[in-house]
Amino acid sequence: MGSAAAALLFLSLSVNLIPTTPTAEDRTFPALDGGGASAVGKSRKRVFPALHTLEPNPLSEAYGYCNTPNRSEQAWEGHSPADYKLLSVQVMIRHGDRYPLYSIPKTKRPAIDCTLSPSRSPSHPLLKAFIGHMGLGGRGTWEAPLSSVPRVPNHSACEMGELTQTGVVQHLRNGQLLRQAYRRHDLLPADWTPRQVWLETTSRSRTVQSGLALLYGFLPDFDWAELSVRHQWSTLFCGASCDCPARNRYLEEEQRRQYKLRVGDGELDRTYADMARTLGVATRQLRAANPVDSLLCHLCHGLAFPCVLGGGGARACLTTAQFAVIRRQQLDDERQRKEAGLYRKYAVLAMHPYLNRTAARMERAARGGAGAELFALSSAHDVTLAPLLSALGLTDASFPRFAARVVFELWRSPAPARKGKGERSKVKDGEPFVRVLYNGEDVTFHTAFCRESDRRPRQPLCPLRNFLSFVRRDMFSVLNATSYQEACYRR
Repeated sequence: MGSAAAALLFLSLSVNLIPTTPTAEDRTFPALDGGGASAVGKSRKRVFPALHTLEPNPLSEAYGYCNTPNRSEQAWEGHSPADYKLLSVQVMIRHGDRYPLYSIPKTKRPAIDCTLSPSRSPSHPLLKAFIGHMGLGGRGTWEAPLSSVPRVPNHSACEMGELTQTGVVQHLRNGQLLRQAYRRHDLLPADWTPRQVWLETTSRSRTVQSGLALLYGFLPDFDWAELSVRHQWSTLFCGASCDCPARNRYLEEEQRRQYKLRVGDGELDRTYADMARTLGVATRQLRAANPVDSLLCHLCHGLAFPCVLGGGGARACLTTAQFAVIRRQQLDDERQRKEAGLYRKYAVLAMHPYLNRTAARMERAARGGAGAELFALSSAHDVTLAPLLSALGLTDASFPRFAARVVFELWRSPAPARKGKGERSKVKDGEPFVRVLYNGEDVTFHTAFCRESDRRPRQPLCPLRNFLSFVRRDMFSVLNATSYQEACYRR
């Protein structure tokens, strides 16, 4: 990333756009979007908001982003037409609730304990057993540098960016939810192998610990000796295919668009100036400290917004109204971002390597055999899931909340019996189909490769061939190209 892009990223108060290394999230600023039907036929509930004339409430959307684990959740994972067989599941998650990455000048940091205690709220029935099982993690196989990362959060005063107990519980719930969803489908054999269960993560402790929490909820007391934890050095999960000059150019163009929108927002400027006067610091210093990140932590954990003692001992505090103005500007930015189209081009190039590996895993699972990955889990960041959603064409999906999940399911339809003239019945193998779910909602027919118009009564899922064609050619049409190489390197 060039110095100009880095400067824009540092000044940005909008959605996390582009990371190329695991430390990128620490240098970017998060957005705050929040976020019973038949398994066949009618469209299910959507994660997309219904059109309405009222402006969205910034505070209610921020609470949705917190994803506090205090409510039951309806999930559509594991639902399929009758007699379809589940072949594989691939999941990408955002880490759970974390401590802020920044501190607000002249204020006390939020008082949050990042050790784990089953007696402290929020808790989970599996939490105590999870803590004990993580103590046996030395028996697993860890790619460098993951072996030195703590397997549970362990500071009584949270460190910057550290996973909280809330974050652990969020993913224990996610894992348990997926376990219940897939239990009847016999996805994994009892003697599963390291190849069949795949866990990859960046080296940040919050992603390592989130991935382990979900996996434990999905496979309680899993055998460490059978688990290999793989390292992804880039938050884009692009492996050996990260080099793409055009991707970086689209990033810089998108950041310039963001900057122009932000500097033209008079209400935002006045709000930052008011906040800076309250704290007794320069406005530039406050903006650089990204106060919305810390304020979000206060909101999610039910803590009062920070205060300072002014002249004469008077107490002055930051307010939810100021927070709402920052959030309103971020929502404005998100709407304009979708209209401008630059981010979609970036996202296609950013996430093609991951989607290409996803497609290859599906093909192996469709062919069968011992080498296929049956359950693959990628533990990532908001800067990974946001471009993934955009690349899939889910442009109206909410920004990834804490512990968000995107699930790719591969199914095989029943084998139809066909009779030839004067012959015994012949059986043709059933066809492979794909489902895509976001936070438990089926969004398959909102993707760019399977729109609602493609739905057929006798074909309620999306053919795998559609997904393969999209990943290997069609997704590059927004760039007037037919391949990843051409799109990345064409001048």
